[in-house]
This record gives sequence, structure tokens and C-alpha cells, in this order.
Amino acid sequence: MTQPRKLPSPADFAHVHDWVFDLDNTLYPHHINLFAQIDTNMTAFVADLLQVDPVEAKLLQKRYYHEHGTTLAGLMLHHKVDPNAFLEKAHAIDYSMIPADEALGEAIKRLPGRKFIFTNGTVAHAEDAARALGILDHFDDIFDIVAAEYVPKPAGATYDKFASLNRIDTTHAAMFEDLPRNLEVPKALGMKTVLLVPRNLDTALLETWERADQIDPDSVDYMTDDLAEFLGHVLGDPA
Repeated sequence: MTQPRKLPSPADFAHVHDWVFDLDNTLYPHHINLFAQIDTNMTAFVADLLQVDPVEAKLLQKRYYHEHGTTLAGLMLHHKVDPNAFLEKAHAIDYSMIPADEALGEAIKRLPGRKFIFTNGTVAHAEDAARALGILDHFDDIFDIVAAEYVPKPAGATYDKFASLNRIDTTHAAMFEDLPRNLEVPKALGMKTVLLVPRNLDTALLETWERADQIDPDSVDYMTDDLAEFLGHVLGDPA
């Protein structure tokens, strides 16, 4: 096994002309904790739908997340939930807590080729978050859970659909993600893979299967806690 590297050289990514970024906890850092709002909204939705207390709703929400990749996938399978109603409720959040990131925007803008957001959320959620970051205009397209027909990452069929729709040669692409399991398929498809981790990995509240020390390192080429800095090295900027 090869341990993930922390810093790249420009030569490592010279062949890449399609840059694919997850959204949550990837384009904005984990410590922003935007997902806390989404998590609260999902719990409230499940509690209202099934008429259970918040504790039971949270347990069911997390079980579906573990078993099906997203809470929504489990709700659709077991309770025939309208996905639009769920997604509208889940993403009714305050995006003002996301600070603009000028350095990240400049780095993404300078990357050669096309740039995509590939998210298990919605286009509207990705647009609102990327707009708050000040980076929305630098992306060519957003592939969301609706385009994936509600089959979330890490399903291989969803990566295939994304690549086919955008005519991506995966051997000339790179994928940036915060969940280790979501990099296994991209790596198998020949993509360069970069795992985003919290700045203080020891104190971050992560589930076991989310932790970087639990991954198969063969699925991850690089690991970083600073996306803008990492892209600066890709671009050959002086330290």
C-alpha cells in the first residue's frame, strides 16, 4: 500500500483537464459545520413524517445514511418520500456563515480545463454555497442528486452517469472529496484522488468510516486540510 501524499507537484497533475469537486466539507472546510443545519432539518423532516420523537428520528436518519448513502435514499425506498419535499426542507439553511474564499476562487479559476461540482445535494444548494464562497462563476457545471436520479455517491453507476454526461476521460481527471469511500470508484476509474480532511483531525467529530485513518490508502493519492494551498502547489505557486 502507498500512503497518501500531502503535497503535489505540478507534474503530478499535468495530465488533468477535468477537475471534479465534491461540495460539502470539500469546497468549504469542515469546521464551518454548515451540515449541522442540514442535519437538524433532516431530523425534523423524519420526525414529522413518521410522527416520532427527535431521538428516534435521528437514529433512523443515520441508519438510512449508513445503509443507503444518503438519508433521502432510505426514505425513498422505505417510505416513498417525495425527494423534492425532502431536499427543499433539508437545504432551508443560512449560507451567510460561509466566508468568501478569494484564494480558493483564484486557484480554481487558474486550473487548466473544465471544473465541476459533483454533489449528493442539489444544484440550488451547491449554487448558494459556491456563491457565498465567491467561486460559483468558475465552474462549468454542477451534477447533483437529481441528475443522478437520486442514486448517491459512492454508487458506481452515478460516477458513470456523471462522466458520460460530461464526456469526461477519467484518466485525465481529478476528484476532490471529504469522504474516503467516495474516492474508491474514482480511483478505480483512473482519476487522481484527493481527500480533504478537517484541519484538526484528532478533535473533529467524525464517524469511524469517515476517518482518514480508516481508509484503504490505495484509493487516495493525496490528503490535505487546505484546498487552496493544495491547488497552489498543483499550479506551481511558490510556497
